[in-house]
Amino acid sequence: MLGLMQRHELLISAILEHAARHHGDTEIVTRRADGSSVRTNYIALAVRARKLASVLRRLGVNIGDRVGTLAMNSDRHLELYYAISGSGAVCNTINPRLSHDDIAYIADHAQDGLIFCDPAFVPIVAAIAPRLEALRAVVVLSDAAAMPKADLPPGVALHCYETLMDAAAAIDAWPRLDENTASALCYTSGTTGRPKGVLYSHRSSVLSAMASNFADVLALRATDRVAVVVPMFHVNAWGLPYIAPMAGAALLMPGPKLDPASLLSLLNEERATIAVGVPTIWLNLINHLRDSGQKMETLKRIIVGGAAMPRALIEAYNQLGVWVNHAWGMTESSPVVTLNAPKVSCLKLEGEAQLNRRASQGRVVFGVDLCVQDDTGCEVPWDGHSPGNMMFRGHWIASGYYRTPQDIGDGNWFPTGDVGVFDADGFITLTDRTKDLIKSGGEWISSIAIENIAVAHPEVAEAAAIAVPHEKWGERPLLIVVPLQGCMPAPENLREFCRGKMPDWSIPDRVIVVDSIPHGATGKILKSELRRIYASAR
Repeated sequence: MLGLMQRHELLISAILEHAARHHGDTEIVTRRADGSSVRTNYIALAVRARKLASVLRRLGVNIGDRVGTLAMNSDRHLELYYAISGSGAVCNTINPRLSHDDIAYIADHAQDGLIFCDPAFVPIVAAIAPRLEALRAVVVLSDAAAMPKADLPPGVALHCYETLMDAAAAIDAWPRLDENTASALCYTSGTTGRPKGVLYSHRSSVLSAMASNFADVLALRATDRVAVVVPMFHVNAWGLPYIAPMAGAALLMPGPKLDPASLLSLLNEERATIAVGVPTIWLNLINHLRDSGQKMETLKRIIVGGAAMPRALIEAYNQLGVWVNHAWGMTESSPVVTLNAPKVSCLKLEGEAQLNRRASQGRVVFGVDLCVQDDTGCEVPWDGHSPGNMMFRGHWIASGYYRTPQDIGDGNWFPTGDVGVFDADGFITLTDRTKDLIKSGGEWISSIAIENIAVAHPEVAEAAAIAVPHEKWGERPLLIVVPLQGCMPAPENLREFCRGKMPDWSIPDRVIVVDSIPHGATGKILKSELRRIYASAR
């Protein structure tokens, strides 16, 4: 017997229609490249997205076609999110910080017929266009007055976004699609090979956004003003373009300027209550606050992910009255899998135990599941110290990669490549990426544990630990640190600072003080590059 309930497909277009109908006057604020602010709202976004759907039709975009974007966070990029997916096409967000070779590979592998790009990225598109067989048009996210020139191959047209929009009439209604229709295509960062495509569906994206609005996850309210610092080309900005409109929260888009001064200006002037981004952003911002003496006036919460947030950095924001919540996920998981929200047992914790718990990656969100397995495939105990390979599955977990033979199938555990530990309360702590673990004398050393201790030193701004070859022990940890401005910590003092906070055999043999540490295209420390640079270090 089936229930007597209505059935409606879970579609991304329904999120925008809800926001326009019930939160129409809620603001969307974008900082342009010149520093000016552009204001719109959900009603206007819904109208312009339906006009853009008409533009896509005129440009020959059909259901299932891939449309590339090369753009920073903005109202126009948000329009693309809804118009492309809502029309039944696939929004392929491409990271402009990648190498030209990787960008060309992604756009070609996705078979993008159109690419929409910010003016600043026109030279990138022009450089790679000859390599893109499917490309037939480039649309610059600009008005006519600011249109750049571009030398494109024959047969590839150049269009001005606002000119196309001015000539378009909005479609009457969004098409009624099957909820399993592909909606977006995001590629992994490709740190261990070519980027791999993760193909999301309308259903997976809507369910992930709904779960993200649970009270113990992002818990957005219509009164919130959300600073979307995580780029829209990074796992769909962690779903925020869907999560915020679903709740009716305001969206604050920083545009291309993510330096600490520009970000602080956006947070304060636009009265942000919550901000979302990777640890590097918050490290740079806290240093700017210390150097400038400025304050954050309205921010209450930071959601951080993409890499482990050092405990010292969490404490620093707590002292400013800003609560930090650790989240964890991957491109393959849309991305939310865990978020650090307290259980009743957490309320009993004090001091070091409480801080250690808050520095973990949190607990599993309903709709997905996570397990930690040993090398034989058996689940390890939830004892707080037994590490294993992290695996996940669920409603918004990938079953394989786009146009790639590997396919794990529905319902099976997907290997994450991370190593983690469950405690008795079900909180997961990442101890490392599998490839970043340091094996010394048969014992595993966590590079993350070393880094967290190092950045707690009062003279250290950033730290990275890597394995270097050792004749006796196989590998030994090398610690690379960037000092705070005006400081020059002695390497031996940094080694002594680690003593008592980790086993003596885990203390790095050497500490190197440098001006900067290389970061990848999504803001993560690029350990592959560090291993190349220091391959012969002893």
